[in-house]
Amino acid sequence: MHAQELLEALRAGRFDGRLRPVYGDKPLAEVYDRIASVVDGFEKNFDAEGVRELMIFSAPGRTELGGNHTDHQGGWGLAGSVDLDTLACVARNAEPVIRVYSKGHDPVELDVSDNTIREEERSCSTALVRGIAARIGERVYTVGGFDAYTETKVLRGSGLSSSAAFEVLTGEIMNQLSCGGALTSTELAKIGQYAENVYYGKPCGLLDQMACATGGAIAIDFADPQDPVVQSCKVDFAREGYALVVIDSGANHSDLDGEYAAIPREMGEIARQFGKTRLCEVDEEAFLRERDKLVSACGERPVLRAEHYFAETRRAAAQYEALSRGDFKRFLALVRESGESSETKLQNVALDRPDGDRLLRVIRKARELAGETGAARVHGGGFAGTAQAYVPLAKLDAFVSGMEAAFGKGRCHIVQIRNVGGVQLI
Repeated sequence: MHAQELLEALRAGRFDGRLRPVYGDKPLAEVYDRIASVVDGFEKNFDAEGVRELMIFSAPGRTELGGNHTDHQGGWGLAGSVDLDTLACVARNAEPVIRVYSKGHDPVELDVSDNTIREEERSCSTALVRGIAARIGERVYTVGGFDAYTETKVLRGSGLSSSAAFEVLTGEIMNQLSCGGALTSTELAKIGQYAENVYYGKPCGLLDQMACATGGAIAIDFADPQDPVVQSCKVDFAREGYALVVIDSGANHSDLDGEYAAIPREMGEIARQFGKTRLCEVDEEAFLRERDKLVSACGERPVLRAEHYFAETRRAAAQYEALSRGDFKRFLALVRESGESSETKLQNVALDRPDGDRLLRVIRKARELAGETGAARVHGGGFAGTAQAYVPLAKLDAFVSGMEAAFGKGRCHIVQIRNVGGVQLI
């Protein structure tokens, strides 16, 4: 459909059957407006005459529900896609070129046949697109050229993984345009992780991409990195009387790649003491017997981080079990344990620099305002970034006003779980 035809069909409700499963109870008029906005952005950048055949794609952000820094060591993780997403308006082109213009970001333009890893593209969106195209190209698919315009509600730095949402979105576009939709959500997640690790230069695990690609709440056992075991779980926080709030600490985390990378590196140091590469391959009892020797060989912090891993991967599995049987009280108790372990053992909530304790102060304030029946913990990578809170609905308004009075307007993001991952909407 060209732009005018698409928008007329959209306003007439012809796509509601596709949109409602993705956006749940969200008013579709808001979704219509967002789709119209990306169509308008595409026309301004690529289709002034409004004659190209357009497609609309969506990929959600994600929230980590359990398993803080367990995925890269082969442990359990628990995550959910959220109702904040990135939208793209897309059309094929006749060139071997991919162009992606994203509102508020530098444009991406690259030759799809050039899969060279470029140092000047590290930490840039171009690296992600190039890496995804290269990896899909290795799968005996010929990636064709396309133009895309994107807008997002997954705010950069919000802790809801805008990068994974972008990776899944880009991968799903290539999947539909060049692979006939043959790639599974797990394959697309691994392709996104590869692009981020190898081309972008960030040593992330797979949890973020899996949550964005799969949709809903999922528990993942990463023991086999080539074939992670994914189990779905229904979650309705509002039905339990709670809101899920992600709080942006306001602390800058753009220069923390070294701190993030140190966590898997130090956990890996412990694994190598046993002749292994990941902690999931290490017997915990053997680790505990050798603890003092490990402190002498590797230092105290790597040992504490390994202790966190062993307990946290059990907690994530237990959280999944609690949600599966509807025991939300037990789930929240495990959230509190996870938060304490991240602070005292994983040590990813504070930095030794001016204002380096801001995230810790956010977490402590969130615990105070959520009360004894609520919970709060670090969310995702840590150090700066975001906190996560489970807030009784009766306290939600006071919680948001209190957090924003202390740390600034717009810091609180109230999210719900979205049941659909990366998808072509139209």
